[in-house]
Amino acid sequence: MEKAQSFFHLHLISDATGETLIAAGRAVAAQYKNARAIEHIYPLIRTTRQLEKVLDEIDEQPGIVLYTIVEKDLARMIDERCAAMSVPCVSVLEPVLTVFQSYLGTPAGRRVGAQHVLDADYFRRIDALNFTMEHDDGQLPDDIDEAEIVLVGISRTSKTPTSIYLANRGIKTANVPIVLGVPMPQKLVAAANSLVVGLIATAERISQVRQHRILGTSGNYASQDYIDRAAIAEELAYARQLCTRHGWPLIDVTRRSIEETAAAIVALRGRSR
Repeated sequence: MEKAQSFFHLHLISDATGETLIAAGRAVAAQYKNARAIEHIYPLIRTTRQLEKVLDEIDEQPGIVLYTIVEKDLARMIDERCAAMSVPCVSVLEPVLTVFQSYLGTPAGRRVGAQHVLDADYFRRIDALNFTMEHDDGQLPDDIDEAEIVLVGISRTSKTPTSIYLANRGIKTANVPIVLGVPMPQKLVAAANSLVVGLIATAERISQVRQHRILGTSGNYASQDYIDRAAIAEELAYARQLCTRHGWPLIDVTRRSIEETAAAIVALRGRSR
């Protein structure tokens, strides 16, 4: 009899774009077919203040922590806080750096983001990432029309990880939550140059993810409607109605990986040009 699929939080902290870390985390997670990672990606973490916010989020939703932070004080901060929270953490680069240092007989220079060539493409991706992080979950709606892609959807439809994945490819992406009965920001409705895409999933799938979120966080989700499938079905119906009214295409992410969802969005972008 096949085991039921379980979920766990996977926190990925990087001082650069996070691509190295994402690839490593997904390569290992793929070996566990009955356990699905809920990814939390934190790129461009280079200050104590940024890191403190990340660590507070990890404390709310404990799980495995992987990081590629070369600055020693920040790395030590991660190790110490994770130990205090009894959360496992691994520096993905450190074992490799140790081997290089042993063989080459000299310590690494520990340059932040040194794996990236500082060309126009690099700066385009960094700009996209900064924009995406600033416009996550409906933040800064006044300039949302500057986004190349805007993802809309109800809670737990993979808007944030998909946005970051697209940003890693240099596409300025924002995401806005759809809340039952709440109209979309007027700036978004009027945006002429942004491709707006609605993300949906089955009520069963969303309920499963939300239940896991409740188990893994100290946040207050007292309302039974948050995980009730009938209530979720009503939210989804409202999301479909909104997207149909505004002519926004819909993508069902139920059985899609983040990469597959992103590829479908990029294909829509190509057709809309």
